[in-house]
Amino acid sequence: MSSADLIPVLLVVAPILAAVLPIALGLRYDRTGWSVAAITTTGLFAAAVYLASVVYTDGQVVHALGNYDSRYGIELVADQFSILVVVLVAAVAAGVLAYTRRGGPRGNTFYTAYLLLVGGLLGISLTGDVFNLFVFLEITSLATYALVASGDGPESAVAGLKYLILGTVAASMYLIGVGFLFMATGTLNMVALADAIPAAERPTLVRAAFAFIFIGFAVKVAQWPLHTWQPDAYQQAPDGATPLIAALVSTASAYAFGRLLVSVFGVDYLVSMPYAAEIVVAVGCVSVLAGTTLAVIQRDVKRMLAYSSVSQFGLVIAAYGIVIHDATETALVGATVHLIGHGLMKVGLFLAVGAIAISYGARTVDEYAGLADNRPVLAGAMAVLLISLVGVPPSVGFVGKWYIALGAVQSQLWPVAAVIFLSTMLTLAYVARLLEKMYFTPASSLESPHRSGAIVADGGDDVPDGVADDTALEGALERTGDPSGSPARNRVGRGASDDVSFGMVAIVVVVTVVVVGLGFAGGAFAELLKPFLTEVLG
Repeated sequence: MSSADLIPVLLVVAPILAAVLPIALGLRYDRTGWSVAAITTTGLFAAAVYLASVVYTDGQVVHALGNYDSRYGIELVADQFSILVVVLVAAVAAGVLAYTRRGGPRGNTFYTAYLLLVGGLLGISLTGDVFNLFVFLEITSLATYALVASGDGPESAVAGLKYLILGTVAASMYLIGVGFLFMATGTLNMVALADAIPAAERPTLVRAAFAFIFIGFAVKVAQWPLHTWQPDAYQQAPDGATPLIAALVSTASAYAFGRLLVSVFGVDYLVSMPYAAEIVVAVGCVSVLAGTTLAVIQRDVKRMLAYSSVSQFGLVIAAYGIVIHDATETALVGATVHLIGHGLMKVGLFLAVGAIAISYGARTVDEYAGLADNRPVLAGAMAVLLISLVGVPPSVGFVGKWYIALGAVQSQLWPVAAVIFLSTMLTLAYVARLLEKMYFTPASSLESPHRSGAIVADGGDDVPDGVADDTALEGALERTGDPSGSPARNRVGRGASDDVSFGMVAIVVVVTVVVVGLGFAGGAFAELLKPFLTEVLG
C-alpha cells in the first residue's frame, strides 16, 4: 500500500475528528476555532493537490477500509472526476477562512459545524458506496442546517428548519432508492452495482430506485419546484457561512447525482429506460428558466444569487440529461466544468457580498448605487464574476455553457440550446441591473437603515435598538454567537472601510483571477477527464 492510498481516508476522517477540537479547546481558551479550521483546511488542500497529482499521473486511487471485500465494506475512490470536486472543496474551505477571520462568525461552535461540513463534502466526493453516500449527505446536511440557523434573528432559524424538513424528505427518498437497488442487486458498491444493474432480475425495482434517487437529488440540488429551501438558506445564513454553502453543498450533490448516473446506472442502461433522459432534461431546463426569471425580480442581492444557483444547477442537470440521451462526452465535460466554475464564481460573489455588507452597508440592489466609487476593488472583482456568470469569454462560465450547448447541438436537442441562450439573456438582465447600480448610479444622499451607522451582527441584521455602547454591544454579540473579548464588531456605513481586512479583499481578487484563468482551460479539463470519460461512456 502506497502513501497515496491513505490520503482519501485522511481527507474524510481528519476534518471530522478536528471538528471536536474547537469545542474541546473552547472549554479553556476563547475563539480557537478559526486556528483549528485554518490548520486543518490548509492541510486538506495540500493533501488534495498531492492526491490529484497522483490520480492524473498514475490513475485512480482506491482504498478499501479494513481490507474488507468491496461488496460489503466501505470503499473510497479518487478518480479523474471526483478529484476535481475534492480539490474544489478543499480550496474553498481554506479560502473562505480569509473572510471569517475578520468578518465572523467567530464562535467555536461555528467552526465545529464548518469542519463537519467539509468532512461530509469530501466524503460525498470520494465514497464508492451508495449507502455511505447517504451517510455523508446527512453529515453535510446536518452541518448545513446548523450553519444556516446560526445567523442572527428568527428568520435564520426558520430557514434552517425549512431546509431541515425538505432535506430530510430528500434523504429519505434517496435512502428508499438505495434500498430498492440493494433488493434488486444484493450489493451497495458502485462498481458492483454497475455490473449488476443491467442483469437485474427485477428491473422494476431498479427503475423505482432511479425515480426515488432522482427526486431526492432534485431537492438536494435545488431544482424547481423543489428549490424553496435554497433562497432562504442563502439569504439568512451568516455572511461567513453562505459562501461555503453556496459554492459546495449543492455542487457536491450535483456531482453525486452525475456519478450515480454514469458510474452506477450507466448510460447504456438509462438509454433503455423509458423517458429517463427526457425527464432529466425537462427538469433541468425548467429550473434554468424558472431560476433566471425569479432572479431577475429580486431586490436582495443574496437572494438574487440564490435563484441564480437554481438556474445554474439546472444547466448541469440538463447536461446530464443530454449525456444519457446520446452518450456525448461533450455535455459531460461541460457539466463538470460548469460545476467547478459555478462553485468558484459563487464563492467569490458571496464573499464580495459579505465584505460589501460590512464596509458599505448594502444588502439590496438599490443600495449598491455608487459602490464602484467607494469600493472600487470589490466592485471590479464582483463585476468580473457577474460577467462570468453570464457566460462571457474569457471566463470559466463561458467554457461550461459552451460545452453544454455544443453537446445539445451534437445530440440535436435544439430546445436545450434555445433554453441556454434564453437563460443567458435573462442572466444578463439581472447582472446588468446590478452593474448599472454599481457603476452608473450615484450613491443616494438618503440614509438607508443599513447606512445609518448602526451596528450589525454577523448575520447582517441590525442589532436591536438601544445597543449603543461597547458593553451592551458585546452582550448582543454573545447572544448572536460571536462572543468577543474585545469591542470588535461589524459597523456598516461609508466610514467603516477598516472593518474589511486585506485578506477579505484578497481572497475575492484571487478567486476572480482563477475564474478568468480557467476560461482558457477548457481543453485541459477535457484532457484531464478523458480516462474517466472513456471508462463510463466507451
